[in-house]
Amino acid sequence: MDEKTLKALVAAGAVRRVDIIATGARFHVEATTPNGPITAETRKGKVKTWVTLDAAARWVRGLGVGGAKVNMTHWQPGQRELSV
Repeated sequence: MDEKTLKALVAAGAVRRVDIIATGARFHVEATTPNGPITAETRKGKVKTWVTLDAAARWVRGLGVGGAKVNMTHWQPGQRELSV
């Protein structure tokens, strides 16, 4: 789901929880709604990712969310990415 739609869901009170999840050396955001989890996406439909935790947290704060859970179970800060 894109940023504009997520902001609308937050404003409507439909987002129960926001998680910042680490996978490899990157972070992505999932919002939990009554209909299930929604992953933040780019305009092209790909999963929106950040290289740093603070960048992801700033983006979440920009949505209007005051708190988020950080899951760093699969965080590998030294992992190199595959070029696609």
